[in-house]
Amino acid sequence: MKVTVVGAGNVGATCADVLATREIANEVVLVDIKEGFAEGKALDIWQKAPVIGYDTRTVGVTNDYSRTADSDVVVITSGLPRKPGMSRDDLISTNAGIVKSVTEQVVKYSPNAIIIVVSNPLDVMTYQAHLTSGLPREKVFGMAGILDTARYRAFLAEALNVSPKDIQAVLMGGHGDTMVPLPRYTTVGGIPVTELIGKAELDAIVQRTAVGGGELVKLMGTSAWYAPGAAAAQMVEAIVRDQRRVFPVCIELQGEYGINGVYLGAPVILGKNGIEKVIELQLNDDEKALLETSRGHVKEVMDALDNMSKASA
Repeated sequence: MKVTVVGAGNVGATCADVLATREIANEVVLVDIKEGFAEGKALDIWQKAPVIGYDTRTVGVTNDYSRTADSDVVVITSGLPRKPGMSRDDLISTNAGIVKSVTEQVVKYSPNAIIIVVSNPLDVMTYQAHLTSGLPREKVFGMAGILDTARYRAFLAEALNVSPKDIQAVLMGGHGDTMVPLPRYTTVGGIPVTELIGKAELDAIVQRTAVGGGELVKLMGTSAWYAPGAAAAQMVEAIVRDQRRVFPVCIELQGEYGINGVYLGAPVILGKNGIEKVIELQLNDDEKALLETSRGHVKEVMDALDNMSKASA
């Protein structure tokens, strides 16, 4: 199995490192536009192999997509972080251009690859990659739900003083502030979380999760990378090993939950063909209202991208 990670920054390098350390693929190719950057990161990861004990080969290249040919899975982490004074539209325009260019190269050399998008703004970058690739939605989707649920589960484990291994949870909707928490589907060792924690404390944890990325930016002055990189690697593992894991991922909904043509996080079965099935939960009225709010927010950003594309046509 061959996996390519585009973007050798913190998230991409972490993803490649986890893929190698866990021996998820035979070869991991790291690509970056900065001369020597991916080569250095890949070499560093490869030199760690004798220490940790793994044999996945890591290779770095500068903007040479021919080296990525015939990849089974491609993870796209490319893009710029939002900088002070940069508007949302500026960020969308810049990163959409990057994701479009990368996707064109990916499809050219690996037409059968499954594409996982990590670039931000996540939902609309998944839309851009899907448009550019022309691939079915089952093969182009975004990583956000696993990261959001990981944060949620980590906060719950801390509050309850239990192992995060025993916490299962589902979140839906857009990535970030408009995500849709589903406490009804959150369990701790099979026990509904609502039996173990009060509503006020649970609501506070949900709110902390929604702004989880912002909390880290305030602390470090930059975006997170360990958890996002590992989350992307977990999705790759589910595909490469055909694990049929149930994960929340960003996908174009096509009638599920009464929504069409909008990219939102929803629970799916992830296996060798990419998304094997979209799982449709029976949401209550409050949950449906939150999902509709999230849908409206994501659609607004998608429309902004469409308008930019028309203006530049």
